[in-house]
Formats: sequence, structure tokens, C-alpha cells
Amino acid sequence: MTDQHPRSTATGQGEEEHLRRALSNRHIQLLAIGGAIGTGLFMGSGKTISVAGPSVIFVYMIIGFMLFFVMRAMGELLLSNLKYKSFSDFASDLLGPWAGFFTGWTYWFCWVVTGVADVIAIAGYTDALIPGIPLWIPGLLVIVILLALNLPTVAAFGEMEFWFALIKIVAIVALIITGLVMIFTGFQHDAGTASFANLWNHGGMFPHGFMGFVAGFQIAVFAFVGIELVGTAAAETKDPERNLPKAINAIPIRVLLFYVGALIVLMAVTPWTEYVAGESPFIAMFALAGLGIAATVVNLVVLTSAMSSANSGIYSTSRMVFGLAQDGDAPSLFGRLSRRKVPQNALFLSCVLLLSGVVLLYAGKDIGTAFDMVTTVSAVCFMFVWTIFMISYAVYRRRRPEKAASSIFKMPGGVLMVYVVLAFFVFIIWALTTQPDTLTALLVTPIWFALLVVAWLFVRRSPHHIARHEAHIAHLRDDSEE
Repeated sequence: MTDQHPRSTATGQGEEEHLRRALSNRHIQLLAIGGAIGTGLFMGSGKTISVAGPSVIFVYMIIGFMLFFVMRAMGELLLSNLKYKSFSDFASDLLGPWAGFFTGWTYWFCWVVTGVADVIAIAGYTDALIPGIPLWIPGLLVIVILLALNLPTVAAFGEMEFWFALIKIVAIVALIITGLVMIFTGFQHDAGTASFANLWNHGGMFPHGFMGFVAGFQIAVFAFVGIELVGTAAAETKDPERNLPKAINAIPIRVLLFYVGALIVLMAVTPWTEYVAGESPFIAMFALAGLGIAATVVNLVVLTSAMSSANSGIYSTSRMVFGLAQDGDAPSLFGRLSRRKVPQNALFLSCVLLLSGVVLLYAGKDIGTAFDMVTTVSAVCFMFVWTIFMISYAVYRRRRPEKAASSIFKMPGGVLMVYVVLAFFVFIIWALTTQPDTLTALLVTPIWFALLVVAWLFVRRSPHHIARHEAHIAHLRDDSEE
């Protein structure tokens, strides 16, 4: 394996631009965990518990189960041709140039929107720590900090994300241990006694019936956005054939421990009826345990989690725009790398767009409303990207059966699981129509795809796009059909 990505294209200056493989197994493992533990778990779980009750445990298990197959499909495709630098490459190769264009730009948009949600969350948690602070200050400050940390090298990003993810892991493990001690010692508090019986003693596992269970999906799905980050980082991963499978295969254990384990403990210590939207159950439980300082620390951890997600967003959007620019689908200005092999122009673009999060803080009725709106739009767009993964996989199995047969990382269930996962996504879209707030966001989302159609009709006729795309596909396929 070479130290740099095999694909390279010439810039206007005649130099070759390629990303550097600088992310180690340690970085990739923690990047995958960080992607699987988003702001949605810390900030959104209060609302999820309040609408679904204890059935939220099954909600997270089902979503985690389905997305494991999405990740396995992505992993098999990326490893089937190491010239794929990200999933927009295999979409473009297998489905056509439109798919690469739509996937790349939609994924970019996903992370811009998610980054905006993170800026909103950061401002909200900073206000809790420093009451009365003008909301624009933390919003602007975090963007400047993350830009400064991302500009040096990709290894600097990997190192930063490693520590961000480690902080989140320690916080969740501490919560689980603290909660278990409270449960086994029969801790008494105003809402009753800490006990596993709280999971079924307050209206059963499905207190709001089937529709309450359905409502849990529309919020919980956002907690998983970013789970595909290891695919974005494929071009900058050392020894991807070894490190990508390890990161992807660990997803089910992470979901069980970090989501299911944490939520079981939370609802066993305090009955689900006590949780409300907009408040973090993590902070509430540490405060309940009499660990006042720990509650403040958790506030800082949640702040770190949001910064981690925003950091991932800045990384992902800059790499995606860089790839789109190299394919002729974005201005060539964004296809240039700094001397340290970082797409700095694309980074600046991402950070400028995140400033819209600061504007939203003052446009909405409250932080919770703004957060709910942008997270729903983000979740729908992420599902579009995940759908492209599955369709690309089905086409890959049909067109390249020899490659699929010799794959070192086969997706369990094969094409059958493609249809199961796609049916699940249809169910999620239906779930989003059942609540007024998510329905509004769902109806707004098609505007993005309408804009993409117009942009594609313009771009596809560009001689620059045609030449770059044909050269790129020829490069990808020069050994794929062997």
C-alpha cells in the first residue's frame, strides 16, 4: 500500500493533487466510534425517551442493525477497488455521473446542515454553563477553533477526533457504571427507587402504543448520522483492507453498549415519565446522584460531543467538495491542496457556511425548535446517501459477480438485505410524516433536490465536467474489470 491515494489528477498548474494516507488504525477506530456517538444521543435522547418510553431501546437496536448492513455494503464496495476515494466514486462508477454528483453534493449538504445543528447545540450548552452569554460568541468561536485545528494536516484532525471520541466513551461508560451502582444499591430519589423494574412498571415497554414506538424512530435516526465517516476517510486511511473492516465490524457492539446500555440504565434509575425534550438525561442522572460537579463535567462532555460532530462535518464536507472539484462537479478552486496535503479552500467554504447556524440561533423561537428542524432535514438527506450505497451495491453484485465472489469483505445477506434495508428507509420516511414538526422539515427537504437537478442540468453540459469525469472513470476502471 502506498503512502498516498493512488488516484491523482492534474491541477491547472500541472501539479498532481492527492490526499495523503495518514490516518492510523487507532484514528479510524475512534473516528468510527465518534461517528456512531453523535450529538443526537446526548441532546436528542430526552425527547426520544419522552415520546417512545422504554421501547426506545428497540428503536436504537433496530436502526443500529439496519445501518450495520449499510456500512458493510459501503465497506465491500470501497475495498473492491482501492481507487475509490469515497462513496461518491463508487456511485459515479456504478450508477453513472449523476449519482456521483447527487451523492457528493447531498452528503456535503448533510454535513453542513448537521454542522449547523452542532453550532446550535454548542451555543445552547455554553449558555447552560455561562448563563447570559450572547449566543453568537460560542457559535463563532467554535468555527474558528475547528478551522485552526483542521488546517495543519489530516493526522492533526485524526488525533483531535481520537481524543474527542475518547472523552465521549469515558462519559458514557462512567454513566453506565454510576447508574448500575445506583440500581444495585436501591438508590432512593423523588421519582422513586432506582430499579430495572422501572422499565416496565410505568405503562409497560410500549406505553404510547405503536405510534409512540414509531415516533421514536424519527428522532433516533439522527443520532446515527456520521456512522459512515470511515468511508469518507478511506482515501486517507493507512492499510484500508485491514483497518476499514475492523472499524465497521465493531459497530453492533458499539450500538449495544453506547446506545442500548446507556438508555437502559437511564430509564432504570429514573422512570421514563420524568424525561422531557430539550434536556439531556445524562446531565440529569449525574445531578441526581449528587455529583453536582459531574453534571457540569457532563455538560462539558456534551459540548465536546457537539464539537466532535462539527469537526467531523468540517472534515467530511471539505473532502467531499475536494473530490467533486477533481471530478469537474465543483469549481476547480476547491480541488487544490495546501503544501500539507489539506484541501484548505474547501475547508474555508465549509466554515463560512457553518456561520448560518449562528444566524438560525436568532431566527427560531428557541434552540430546541431550530435543532429539531435541521436534524430532520439532515436525517432525510443522510438516508438518501445510504440508499445510494445500497443501490450501488445491488448494481455491483449484478455487473461484477467475479469481484463480488472474490471479495475479502462480503456483506452478510447479500442482495436480499438491500431490499430489507430499503424497505426500512421507506418506513422511516413514513414515520417522519406522523408528527407536525418533522413533517414540515420533510416537506422542505425536496427543495434541495430540486436545486441539485437544476445544477446537474447545467454542469453535465460543461466541457470541463465531461473531460474530468471521463478521465476519472477511466482511471477507476483501468483495473476494475480485470
